[in-house]
Amino acid sequence: MPRRREVPKRIIAPDPKYKNTLVSKFINGLMREGKKSISRRIFYDAMDLVERRSKEEPVKVFEQAMENIKPVLEVRSRRVGGATYQVPVEVRTDRRQALAIRWLVGFSKKRGEKSMAQRLAGELLDAYNRRGAAFKKKEDTHRMAEANKAFAHYRW
Repeated sequence: MPRRREVPKRIIAPDPKYKNTLVSKFINGLMREGKKSISRRIFYDAMDLVERRSKEEPVKVFEQAMENIKPVLEVRSRRVGGATYQVPVEVRTDRRQALAIRWLVGFSKKRGEKSMAQRLAGELLDAYNRRGAAFKKKEDTHRMAEANKAFAHYRW
């Protein structure tokens, strides 16, 4: 966190197939060891599977799934007089997106399907239909924030 000035946000170019910056960010989040071409192939294969299974436009399904798992509230630890409180705070827009991408990729990896494209497609469809592990994570995060609403006055 610099003291002098605000660091400018990097502008991410849209992906070549769908011309969408959210897709491009997701592909970057999916990427391991700098292998973007593999990450792209996994994502585009998953989108083909989503299109086949849902009979809907895959980008719309992807965007709705992302919207369904973006958290609005989260808890942050705050020390006050020797005690640590879980204080509910609103999540910034860019962090909401980053958390949704991280959760979707992470829970896709833990699924049981054969290929990563199948796992990702399954998790996307589950998130689109408001079920699955990534959606449950968002619900748990909100439930935790609701339970600690009494400590909201410690917000900073």
